[in-house]
Amino acid sequence: MDKTYYAKAVAIADRVIRTFEPKMKWMWGEALLGFALALLDEHEDADRYTAFLRGYCDYYVQHPPVVDQSDTAAPGLITFMMQKKTGDAGYAALTAKVLDYVRNEPRLIEDSVNHLGNSFIGKLYPKSIWVDSLMMFSVFPSLYAKYANDAELLTISARQPRVMAKYMMDPQDGLWYHSYWVKQKTHYPRRKLYWARGNGWVVASLPMILENIGNHPERAGIEAIFQTTCAAVLPLMRPDGTFHTLLGQKKTYRELSATALIASGFMQGYRMGLLDERFKDAGVAAFRAVVDAFKDGPSLPEVSDPTIPVPLFPYLGYVLVPRRADWSYGIAAVLFAAIAYDRLD
Repeated sequence: MDKTYYAKAVAIADRVIRTFEPKMKWMWGEALLGFALALLDEHEDADRYTAFLRGYCDYYVQHPPVVDQSDTAAPGLITFMMQKKTGDAGYAALTAKVLDYVRNEPRLIEDSVNHLGNSFIGKLYPKSIWVDSLMMFSVFPSLYAKYANDAELLTISARQPRVMAKYMMDPQDGLWYHSYWVKQKTHYPRRKLYWARGNGWVVASLPMILENIGNHPERAGIEAIFQTTCAAVLPLMRPDGTFHTLLGQKKTYRELSATALIASGFMQGYRMGLLDERFKDAGVAAFRAVVDAFKDGPSLPEVSDPTIPVPLFPYLGYVLVPRRADWSYGIAAVLFAAIAYDRLD
């Protein structure tokens, strides 16, 4: 395996701690970036990013955050990783805020919560579950449950893929819609339009959850969902190894955060024995395509802005979303893929 690709990805992580402020937003994109940095330290058995991540946690110990939706629950991934590493009581208190939300937020449909929760925007937007919650809401409790031996949180996390697949995974195509609106009793988009980053959340998060839940009764079902989704995504790869922002829609632009997420899941799924050699090869090609697209800095281009499901003109609602460089969640996706790539050896 060509180690230069891994080294180039790590160089982006090093630039983050040189140029980003530790007091990043208490929000999902920054949460995934911090989590990826913590995983990278863990992977390398190092403390290169610990000071930066402690700076993040220390800021929110002094400025207590609001946890009111899946997107503001995701920072528990950082606080718990730092709590586990340092034993800091302030970090544990931040983690406890997220745990309280995961345990006690009212369920919207079966065991899944309203993605936007009880936030201000959640009061305006239709009550709905989003594919994003597989990463933002489900990975954290699986991680915490693994280390704390918490059966309740383990079950909460393990149930999410089945419930979400029931409402958002197309039974014929094996691909995922962005959201399901409960009152309207339909997925959005209503047309067969499959957002690449949303499917990337599925492909990247399910192996993470599987690594944490052990032999839970939901495991076989999650593995089947993962394999079906990956089999549906694989043929839609572009010749250059990337994916369109709407999967299979050749007139839409390529999107590198989705590509990196899919690469991560493909490679991790192969290493776990859930996917065959085709997926390893595709994952490697996708990861290398993303790294080859880096600009000087290094900088990650071609990542679409945060995206919401809209009922009117849904095609335009995706293709008109602009792309920018160095979105936090895009860098996180690259680092997830870099770790999976390096673990193939």
